[in-house]
Amino acid sequence: MNTKQLAETLELKALTKIFDKPITGVYISDMVSDVIANAKPGNVLITLQAHNNVIAAANLVDISAIVLTRGRLPADDVVRLAEKAEIPLFSTEL
Repeated sequence: MNTKQLAETLELKALTKIFDKPITGVYISDMVSDVIANAKPGNVLITLQAHNNVIAAANLVDISAIVLTRGRLPADDVVRLAEKAEIPLFSTEL
């Protein structure tokens, strides 16, 4: 599966351009240090944290995409940082 298929299948709201990347797994965490220590390259990160540090951690680990839960919407600077890092950022009400 890739990020475009994920967005379509789960009807995710795209907050950035959908950079089409392969997905190798999923990691769920709300702790940035946990993501850095345990997420794997190619994972989709599921979190409710919507701040710059999440983007930085995702970039460090080479996360394929970030899905923000509970309808969370990040500030504009977070969206710009995700775009710059070419990390697709999505939101869902789930």
